[in-house]
Amino acid sequence: MSNRTFTASYPGHWRDVSPDDWNNWQWQLRHRISTLEQLEQHLTLTREERAGTLLTGSKLALGITPHFFNLIDRHDPNCPIRRQVVPRLEESAYAPEEMADPCGEDRHMPVPGLVHRYPDRVLLLVTDRCASYCRYCTRSRVVSGVGEQELATDFEAAFRYLARHEEVRDVLFSGGDPLLLSDARLENLLARVRAIPHIQLVRIGSRVPIFLPQRVTPELCAMLKKYHPLWLSAHTNHPKELTIEARDALGRLADAGIPLGNQSVLLKGVNNDAKTLAALCQKLLQCRVRPYYLYQCDLIRGSAHLRASIREGLDLIDQLRGHTTGYAVPQYVVDGPGGGGKIPLNPNYIVARTEDRYVLRNYRGDIYEYPEQNPEPVVLQHNRWKD
Repeated sequence: MSNRTFTASYPGHWRDVSPDDWNNWQWQLRHRISTLEQLEQHLTLTREERAGTLLTGSKLALGITPHFFNLIDRHDPNCPIRRQVVPRLEESAYAPEEMADPCGEDRHMPVPGLVHRYPDRVLLLVTDRCASYCRYCTRSRVVSGVGEQELATDFEAAFRYLARHEEVRDVLFSGGDPLLLSDARLENLLARVRAIPHIQLVRIGSRVPIFLPQRVTPELCAMLKKYHPLWLSAHTNHPKELTIEARDALGRLADAGIPLGNQSVLLKGVNNDAKTLAALCQKLLQCRVRPYYLYQCDLIRGSAHLRASIREGLDLIDQLRGHTTGYAVPQYVVDGPGGGGKIPLNPNYIVARTEDRYVLRNYRGDIYEYPEQNPEPVVLQHNRWKD
């Protein structure tokens, strides 16, 4: 299958399931692949995958929706979809620099479940459950219910904090995945935040349009539409994830007036080559989604086998810039380990700098000079204007 085409996930391994059941998001959740036995019914597992699955009870649960599972190549352990969601033994190996909380969220949590790390915006963790579980999950310490910590968000304390802190203008709902909440529960949270006068913007971070597009119902979109300005950041790492179902789910959100961005994670063996990354970003634009961030994989414990290098990331951005539309070039960022926040990383386009000029290179490697300060303008006078 071409990375540039949209294909349907259904029916795949579920040929006996009716379209009505398949398109029911609650059916999808009830029939997730969550055990070693279920994996082995459909995949030829490697020794590393089998051992990794046996360890999932102590770190991050196994969970893959039927929709997403159908995208996996059953015979290829290096399948980019498979690498993201099927556990591997390497997850049990911790590098010295890896951390349980690589973004330092716990130490920026003034009340349980509310992270205030940046001056004017906060992160509200509304649930600890996801439709499927990414093996590089930054919050694996609290997500899925089997990590070393339990998420116990104090919503009333969070609302009181937000009401007192008028510098906060932007609230991001995350988790876990906020779109797993019922329409009524999610609307209650949106309404409570919207009732705070100084909150200007609400954002939702979600992988549901990719893992569980059936959840993006017309009813959900109609409810979300009531709380503008509302933005949604999707999470897509490989063009194969953008199925017909995912495209249509994103289209329903866009038709509801919700601006859509995408946050990808740079992952070894998944998207760390220029052709794949370009196809992903261009395909996102076809879905009316702006490629927003490309994250360097956080230093979460057990993720070394999935982390590409920063040098690779810079080279990839260099291969995108100028070779495709600027809308298709995400900002490459690394979260400062331990809580430093997002740090933008860019290839070096400044070749040299003097007191009065910059020497710059473009995407082809051509060199240009640009003055640091404009000289005093010269006024040209023409005789016909003279007395």
